[in-house]
Amino acid sequence: MAQDANYSAQKLTRDGIEIVRLADIAGRTELSIAPPIGNNAFEMKVNGRPILVTPAGTLDEWKSKPVNCGIPFLAPWANRMDGDAYWANGKRFALNSEVINLRRDANGLPIHGMLLFADAWRVVRLNQDAGCAEVTSRLEFWKHPEWMAQFPFAHAIEMTHRLAGGVIEIRVAIENLSDERMPLSIGFHPWYQIPGCERDRWTVHLPVREHHELSSKMIPTGKTTPYDLPDPLPLAGRHFDDVFSGHDSGEEFWVEGDGRRITVRFGPKYPVAVFYAPQARDAVAFEPMTGIIDAFNLAHEGVYCGLQSIAAGATWTESFWIRTTGF
Repeated sequence: MAQDANYSAQKLTRDGIEIVRLADIAGRTELSIAPPIGNNAFEMKVNGRPILVTPAGTLDEWKSKPVNCGIPFLAPWANRMDGDAYWANGKRFALNSEVINLRRDANGLPIHGMLLFADAWRVVRLNQDAGCAEVTSRLEFWKHPEWMAQFPFAHAIEMTHRLAGGVIEIRVAIENLSDERMPLSIGFHPWYQIPGCERDRWTVHLPVREHHELSSKMIPTGKTTPYDLPDPLPLAGRHFDDVFSGHDSGEEFWVEGDGRRITVRFGPKYPVAVFYAPQARDAVAFEPMTGIIDAFNLAHEGVYCGLQSIAAGATWTESFWIRTTGF
């Protein structure tokens, strides 16, 4: 355990699962991360109120029967791919469902990559000082043949959760250990909620300028239209599972209800936002994305020109931030 007068960073065991808990006493904020379950920041509390949708049962039940909640990490592809193959560096790579259990959407498309609930994360740094509490966990993708058979770009990922002044920063650093340029299509799918306030009273602010048209399979067509919905936007009666772009670095997404607000800011290397707000759940997701859905294939087709990549031997780094007011 690392402790400071205001900040603490602790390794704990909960329901037989190793977790890390970061606390900011003055900011009345706690964040709990489960490295053995996808390194998911599964619980965030502000003044005792849960800001994230958390597992319904115990953590060991969640691990044995995983469901989406908290802040899942989507990699090595974010959201959907249009079929069981993708293009990278001019080559076509096929996924092998006999080697790994691929998660699929309602149309049978592979979704959310392979690391949602990976147990290969290891805590490598646990630290606090007078200004923050933080933990860094590492996943060495290249050591796992079943993953490399699907995405043969050797790389390692470090994810840092940092709590300072009541603000959560989630920073990802990806080191390309391959001899080739590594295409990048990652993201997060946070599940935010405003406890004690029903969804129909929530409003959101989306600082975007472009809406990406999707096919019936929820794959971008390459066409965009200007974003022209009201601001702030009432959620009552509306369902969203949409892809947006055109937000500037420093601009903030937020959801608000009964005077309480959750605000999210993306770093500049997350130029795409998926906004998910199902009518059946009291939750919204502002998803930071490095590119649009099916970015590998659409870039190869010439439909999308924003695919990022990491040069051989280089490291890519970016963050997003979460803060609250009124809680």
